[in-house]
Parts: sequence; structure tokens; C-alpha cells
Amino acid sequence: MKDSCKDLVSRALGSSVSRRRFLQMLALSGAAAAVPGSLLRAATAGAEIGYEEAFEVFRNACPRNCYDSCSIKTFVKDGVIQFVEGASESSFTAGGLCVKGYAYPRRVYSPDRIKYPMLQVGRGSGNWKRLSWEEAIDRIAGKILEINEKDGNLLGLALDKYSGNFGITHYGVEGMMSSLGYTTRFVGTPCWPAGIDAQNYDTGEMWCNDPEDMVESKYIIVWGANPAWCSVHSMKFIFEAQRRGAKLVVIDPVFTQTAAKADLYIQVDTAGDGALALGMARHLLDKGKIDRRFVTEHALGFEDFANYLRQNVTLEWAAEESGVPVPVIRQLAEEFAAADPATVWIGYGMQRHTNGGASVRAIDALVAMTGNIGKVGGGARYGHLRTWGFNYNAMVNSAPEGAVGMVDGAGIKGDFHFIGEGGAKYTDRPLNMNQLGREILQTQDPQIRMLWLACRNPFSQDPDTALLKKAFDTLEMVVVVDQFFTKSVEQADIVLPHTTLFEEYTVNVGYWHYWLSLNEQAIQPMYESKSDVQIAALLSRRMNELKPGSCTFPTELDTRKWMEKEFNQGIYDLFGLNSWEDLRQGPAKAKIPSSAAWHDFKFKTPSGKYEFSSALAAEHGHKALPEYRPKRAATAPLRLLTPHSKFSLHSQFQNLDFMEDFNPEPLVYIHPATARARGIGDGDQVRVFNRLGDARLKARLTDNVSADVLLMYEAWFRNSDFNVQNLLDDESADMGAYKTGAPGIATHDQFADVERA
Repeated sequence: MKDSCKDLVSRALGSSVSRRRFLQMLALSGAAAAVPGSLLRAATAGAEIGYEEAFEVFRNACPRNCYDSCSIKTFVKDGVIQFVEGASESSFTAGGLCVKGYAYPRRVYSPDRIKYPMLQVGRGSGNWKRLSWEEAIDRIAGKILEINEKDGNLLGLALDKYSGNFGITHYGVEGMMSSLGYTTRFVGTPCWPAGIDAQNYDTGEMWCNDPEDMVESKYIIVWGANPAWCSVHSMKFIFEAQRRGAKLVVIDPVFTQTAAKADLYIQVDTAGDGALALGMARHLLDKGKIDRRFVTEHALGFEDFANYLRQNVTLEWAAEESGVPVPVIRQLAEEFAAADPATVWIGYGMQRHTNGGASVRAIDALVAMTGNIGKVGGGARYGHLRTWGFNYNAMVNSAPEGAVGMVDGAGIKGDFHFIGEGGAKYTDRPLNMNQLGREILQTQDPQIRMLWLACRNPFSQDPDTALLKKAFDTLEMVVVVDQFFTKSVEQADIVLPHTTLFEEYTVNVGYWHYWLSLNEQAIQPMYESKSDVQIAALLSRRMNELKPGSCTFPTELDTRKWMEKEFNQGIYDLFGLNSWEDLRQGPAKAKIPSSAAWHDFKFKTPSGKYEFSSALAAEHGHKALPEYRPKRAATAPLRLLTPHSKFSLHSQFQNLDFMEDFNPEPLVYIHPATARARGIGDGDQVRVFNRLGDARLKARLTDNVSADVLLMYEAWFRNSDFNVQNLLDDESADMGAYKTGAPGIATHDQFADVERA
């Protein structure tokens, strides 16, 4: 055991450090993995043997929309959470949590939690007044009825909700909106849409191998991902593969913590990923290192792709576009083709570009042409939804009788007609989530009057905060459901306090691994917090009191019964369950024929084969082949990258005081040569700026970034105006609309400059 670990343990056992605080110290120090389980139990529970018997133990599941979707065991005494740990029954979570997961108890008991419904007198003023739930719901219901009376429909009521809480029952927010009538919905996702479309064009569905089978890989490329920070549980499978002799290659513009663990690190130019993949493909084509059986029997259009490579791609061109030297491209290609099996982990960051979808298609093609699709330990790993076959009972609610909306088929920018010929079917009005400010300002007939925000914090997540503020100023009412006074709550009229995962029932699955976890209510809701379905029930009751028949959402419910309704026989069969109650004994893994996606080569494309040439992609306005798409033109001297921090997930967790102990202030990382040219020293206060705005923070000099890059980790710090979104515009990625309803966002195709403040 490391000395630092010994020190922490001895301090906890021999001092008055609380169990919760010790666990935070241990986890956040990075030492937890080195501490024997028995000693950890002794330090956290006060007894080495039989420590579970001293507590009530509950099953929980992290709903924070990250790769790992961890299975959690929660230890409660006298109605208070004492500590949490990972569920050992899951071979993925394997008894551990990430830095953020161990901070959960502080999240629950943070003094900064929103405790009661509140009214802000003067939006943005900070002049908050406590309301009862009855008063808050009455104001909201009255406004909804006013909108319907004024416009003759509810398209002036908009929902902006995404992934701050991925528990299945939290689709009750969408169900609440449907129960009111036809409303405006902000659709799409800021996360991974370009890559989803790309993989659908290539294979007909986004589907990836079980991450646990990476132990069978002989060659692993982590391309534009940083699992050492963002999927820490996956790292043990990568390490095991390395122990067995596999080579780990990390391709990233930033020398990340994952890159530090690699056998080979390649610093690709930002947005040059597609060129690198195509250069590798051209070299393998020239060398004849192609899996002819796969491209002949299981693929469509390979010869067209090969002709494109011969006519348009050279190694010299690929080196110029990607910043990777020709000898390295040759080496990487040949090693990848020689390994059997080889795999690529395609990160979500690398597709957040104006050419992101095209880059994913190029990487998919590289994996396919080497015969690594359908192999255990192989595959182009991006994500999957194979375990998401729930009933979505909370989401399915019919509109009230007589409700009108947008005529079905008008499209995302279509004409909004309310009385269709021949009894046309009405729908909600979809708008692009990734251009929230722009859409609010531009949408008319009717205009957006009221916005409901749930599981989202756009003022810390969405681009161009100045434009967003201008848009919010046009709204008549903003309702935010949250646990903390976020930047978005600052722009709300009414805020409603929401439960944490420990205060309600739900169920969770992942989009990376194949485990299913129960989420039990471990403690009573703190203060006056309520779940999404409870809020919906309250609103429905008041709506129908004011105007009978105006809302169809059930008015009597408890979260456990709503969780139960999400299960069906298909889920039970997939996970080998007799009842959802089996999950009280621990999480369950899907029973699938093989850990390899597409193991039977039955692709879901129109041809039934892997499609190097996709007619569907061409129909949607893209190239049929995975051709290179040029980078976005620069709008300032330096690239600006804003990835996730280790200590936060977007705007969640970093606001906790425990996290601030380890990450107390924002920093901008600058290459020494770039800093020297601008007279900037390490630790200087600087101003990062572009045409949209600026951010003032401290400089940290490092050669972990290239000379043309500025790096600022996104986060929401308490009592701070720092916000990377001040510098980001809403430029769209090249793909995403096909499967998510709106294009992705080019988060990493951003530019800025820096100077001493």
C-alpha cells in the first residue's frame, strides 16, 4: 500500500474524521484502488467483519449519463446515508465508484440544495421568495391555461430536458407535457448525435461490443476519449489487455491521463481525425492488408471506397491534414491490421465537429476493412441501446380531448398549421436543442411564452450565453426543476426542488456496458423535494381543478409503483429475471449470444450488409462514401477545447465543497511557446476571448496541448462567473438529425485568443 493510503487510513481510524469525509478524502485522493477492501470497510464502517449488518443497505444506480452508469450500494443508519460504494456483483462496476460517485452523500446533504419551491421577484435578481407547493403549482397551472386561451394551443409552452438524470421514470417529464396537449419540444442531443448517424449509415444501428471483452483485444486504439477520467471502470479491462500483451494507442489532441497510460500516444490535430483514418486505410489498401472475405461477403461498396482512396488520399495529404507524420501513419496502420483482434474506442469528443460524423464513418471503415467487425475483442466501439426496451410508462400519456398542435409531417422547420384537412394527426413542435437561444428568438406563430427546464442547465452547457440571455428575456415564464441554484436557475421565475437518486425509485441501464440496476429509495426526500412524476401529478390535479379535462396525467402515484410499471417480459428475459425484485440482490447483466456486436453479420442497413457506400447517407445530404470533410475555417488564432473535468459532469458535482478542495479554481492550459509569444507566465491572470465574449482565469503552462490549442475544462464553480460557454457558438456538426431529430453541435470547433488580464 502506498504511504499516502496508509496515512489516510490511519487518520480515519485514529481521529474524529467522519466516515463520509474519510471516503471523500480517500476517493478524491486517487488512493482508493490501493486500499485493501477489509481496511476500507474498517475505516468507513468502524468494523472489519460484518460491517454491512450495522446498516440498512439499499441498491442504487448512478443516473448521470456517463459511460459507466454505476451500480451502487448505499449504507444508511437512522435514516441518514453514511457512505456509498460500488456494487461488487457487477463485474463492470466491480465494487468501486469514480471520484464523482463517492461524492454523492455530500450532494444529498449539501447545504446549498434547493429546499423549497421558490419564486424569484425579478428574474436574475437573486430576490427569492419561498412558496408552498400549492402556490407554485397554482401559478404554473394558471400560466399554462392562459397560454392555451391566448393562442388556442399549447405550442407556446416549451420543454428543454435532456440527460441530467437518466433514470427511466424521469421520462415522466415528457409524459407530463404530452398529458397537457401538444407542446414545443427541444429535440436532439448535445452529446453524441453525429456519431449515432454515422454508425447507422454504416451498420444500420449504433451497437458496440461489451466493454468487458476488451481484455481479448490485441490492439486497442482509444480515439478521442479519456476513460481514465470519464469511464474509469473501463480502464481495468484495458489494463488487463495490456497485461496480456495488447498494445494501447491513444489518439487525441490533448495528452490526457489515458494517454499517459498508453504504449503509444499520437497528438492528432483537432478535427484531423478523419484524414488520419483515411490515410491509414489508403496505406492498408496499397499493402493489400484487407480482409477480403469480409469486404466481399458482408459489405457493400468497398470497391467504390477503394477507388475513392486511390484517387483522393495520399499519406502526405493525410499527414498534412492530421498533423501525424507519414511514418507514424504507416506504423499505426500496419500494427492495427496485423493484430487479431483489434478495436477502436471512438470517443464522443472527436465527433463534436463540423466533420465529426464523416470522421466516425472513416474510422468505422478502417475497422471494417481489417475484418474487426463482429469479433470478440474487436469492433468500432461507440455505444448501444440494446438494453433499453422498457415500457416507458411514465412517458406515454395521451393529449386531452380537443387539443391541437402541429400537423404531422411538417418537419422541424415546417409550417405550423393547427387544423389539418381530413383530420390530420397533430404532433408536438420540434426545435433544435443545440440552438436553444436562436430557436426561442426566431420561433413564431405562436412564439414561445413559457419554458420548462428539467435535467438541464443550459446557461452552463449551451453555447453563446449572451444570446441565450437575450432569448430568456423574451419569455413570459421560466420554470426550472433542479437540486441546486445553477446558472439556469438564476434566470428562472419559479424553481422546484427535485429529489436525488437516493430519495425515489427508478431503474437504470447503460449505453456502454450491459448491466441493469435497480434504484431504491434509501432515505425520505430531504426538505420539500419531489420527483418528476410527483410534480407532474400535482400539476395535473391543479390543472383539472381549474379546468376539468385539461390534463391526463394520473394524480395518485408513488415512485415505486411507477418504477414497477417500466418492466416487461422482454426485459425479464433479456436479463434472466423472474421479477424486478430479483434486482434487490444486485444488478443483472444482459444474456446475449456474444459480447461482439454484429457477430452474426446481420446488419440493419437497407442492404443487410456493412455499407461502405450508403445510399441513405446520400439521400440525407451527405456523401455516400466515408469521404473526408474539410475542417471548419478558423475564426480566431487558436483552437479552443472545452472537455469534461475529472471532478464534474458538465455542471454537476464541481459545485460541491468537497470537490472544490481538490479543484478550487478554473484554469486555462497553454503551450509554453504560445504563452511566451504573448508575455504570459505560469499562474498569470489572463483573458481568453473571441467575438462572442471572454473568460478571465489563471494560466497554466503545459506541453500537454499543442501550440495552436487552448484548453479549459467545463464546470460550474460556485460563486464564480467562469463559464466556457461564453466563448462557444452554436455551429452544427455535420450529422445527427437522422436519428436524434436535430444535428449535433460542433463543441470543439471553436476558436479564441488569450492575453494577460
